[in-house]
Amino acid sequence: MNKFSIKEFKPTIFFLVKFIGIYLVANLLYGVFVTAYAPRPDPVTRIVSEHTSGALQLLGWETTTQDDVNKPTTQLICNGKSVLAIYEGCNGINVMIIFVAFLVAFGPVNRALLWFVPVGLIILHVMNLVRIGLLFYVSLYMPRFMYFTHKYFFTAILYVVVFVLWVWWVRKYSGVKSADPQ
Repeated sequence: MNKFSIKEFKPTIFFLVKFIGIYLVANLLYGVFVTAYAPRPDPVTRIVSEHTSGALQLLGWETTTQDDVNKPTTQLICNGKSVLAIYEGCNGINVMIIFVAFLVAFGPVNRALLWFVPVGLIILHVMNLVRIGLLFYVSLYMPRFMYFTHKYFFTAILYVVVFVLWVWWVRKYSGVKSADPQ
């Protein structure tokens, strides 16, 4: 019978402590940032809303954005009608924090990481804009599916993209070699 040894789990425990620590500190700092703008939307939510509106305009939709005065949301407006309310949680920052926390905790912090993080953040930002744009479409033409697509479907797709980026990092750039079964 094998004896239990903490040494054997030390790398995993160290990874989890770093990941959770980075995640908690980054979320705490972001929470302070967001609440500093209450009750209005924070600048990141505004930027994401404006980028989404700009992308929709390129696709032919006449959209604008308008901040709520009493709520931390930015309205996405089409033809004078509010179609979608973009909240702080929709701006993708939490997903980006999870993405970066994993990469930094997994390591190593090197030149590859310094270019992979910004590339990954750009990919996540673009995917989030696509997600919000599709939610705009669902809100206009299939409102009965709004809850499911917002809560589960498009959120899952965004997290799948994060997972694919993590796998890409681990396999290609982390320096960890996979064990060859012999």
